[in-house]
This record gives sequence, C-alpha cells and structure tokens, in this order.
Amino acid sequence: MASNAAVPFWRAAGMTYITYSNICANLVRNCLKEPYKTEALSREKVHFSISKWTDGKPEKPTIRSDSPEE
Repeated sequence: MASNAAVPFWRAAGMTYITYSNICANLVRNCLKEPYKTEALSREKVHFSISKWTDGKPEKPTIRSDSPEE
C-alpha cells in the first residue's frame, strides 16, 4: 500500500501545480507596495491563441486575452 507522506500538499488538496502556483503568485502580488503592485497586476493578463485541427490541418487560430477574476 502506498504512503501519502511523499505526496505534495497541493496534490493532496486536490489541485494541480499550476493552480497552486497561481494562488501563490496572486498572494505575492497582493503583498507588494505601490507602484510595484500596479505594475505586477498589469502583467497578470494572459494572451494566447487556439487552433482547432481538422483532418490533420490547423484551422484559423483564435486569439484570446484573459485576465484573472477579481
């Protein structure tokens, strides 16, 4: 029987490492003083593109811009 002692606490809590990392980064950004806080929050936005593949060929990419919920 496997022991849960070697499991990281974020995994034991049922979250992924990305979720854990985002929570930690958000906490650090919120602890900053101005003007560093505003600067860090402005870099929080995420830009990415999504391409669906049909018959082995990519379709026209869709560009997305998401910002975390406040």
